[in-house]
Amino acid sequence: MKKIVFHLNCLERGGAERVVTNLSEQFAAHGYEVYIATEWQGEDEYTLDTRVRRVHVGLSSRQEKHGRMRKFVDRILNLRRFLKEVKPDIVIAFARKANYRALTATIGTDFPVVISIRIAPVGCYDYLSDKIQIPVLFRRAAGCVFQTQEQKEFFPEFIQKKSRIILNAINPKFIGNPIPEHREKAVVHSGRIVDFKNQPMLIRAFDEVHKKHPDYILKIFGPDAHDGTWEALEALIAERGAWDYVKLMGSSQQLEKDMINGAVAAFSSDVEGMPNAMLEAMALGLPVVATDCPPGCSRMVITPEENGLLVPVGDEKAMAAAINRLIEDRELAERLGRNAAKIGEKAGAETIFREWEQYILEVRREL
Repeated sequence: MKKIVFHLNCLERGGAERVVTNLSEQFAAHGYEVYIATEWQGEDEYTLDTRVRRVHVGLSSRQEKHGRMRKFVDRILNLRRFLKEVKPDIVIAFARKANYRALTATIGTDFPVVISIRIAPVGCYDYLSDKIQIPVLFRRAAGCVFQTQEQKEFFPEFIQKKSRIILNAINPKFIGNPIPEHREKAVVHSGRIVDFKNQPMLIRAFDEVHKKHPDYILKIFGPDAHDGTWEALEALIAERGAWDYVKLMGSSQQLEKDMINGAVAAFSSDVEGMPNAMLEAMALGLPVVATDCPPGCSRMVITPEENGLLVPVGDEKAMAAAINRLIEDRELAERLGRNAAKIGEKAGAETIFREWEQYILEVRREL
């Protein structure tokens, strides 16, 4: 088996897109012929390895003029034509619409499809259309990759039986860096500025931290998802007169350098799949505080009091108390950070690649 097609909407900076970018590079480096079939070009996308071939299977300019249902059919047929031309050994789809699209496009073919669930199923896979499509289309899947046990348990037994739980791979540049001897008086956060990451909660919590530790600042790294969250953060910072100690840093291509000296890394999401940013902060040896959000991503990798701290979703007081604790107890903070860095051994790019490779080879053998 040497030819793989990944299918997703685009490669704009986000969790699933980063995983596909990293995985495609690993498969290409190990001699696989790798294609990424996308529906459109995003404004700020990840850069692909030159050995990976990007193919547009979305709507043509002519098809853009069609009605809604016709466009749906066009997308399916475009992907189907491409797959028949390339004849992949396996198709790996990422995220909800791409999962359904790949399973539909391969009806009547012998191309096996492995789907991947990248977000909390509740609120994403529980619409009426999902209740119709999952029993029909997911039965066609050759396999499924989940990120957490809680994700897996949401779906029918028939898909659970042929599934695997695999963590996201951590970019090698975050692994093996010397842990700083001296920390900056800063709490750091990274991730898209988007509603479900609930950065407003983090700012409100840090407001309480700042009252107790006025020499500390909060640095928020991440691109604007253009859903209004960035503007909401600016308004909240202005309302609290916090511009001196809450900094919106924007997108960074060198987070491994920008964040490593932070005293604490804090993550405030209401829901996540498996946040790359949190894994990266842990790999850098940062003491981490994270919300215990569904579908269980944080507790998959954080053992409280051992390699990080967990707080309830939306609990500003608990978040502030946990950050204060790590600021004030540096011995605890550094112990948690050293233990957190061990995630690099469990979720390094080569390790995760081997887990994916082993799984899809098993899927192929069972067909």
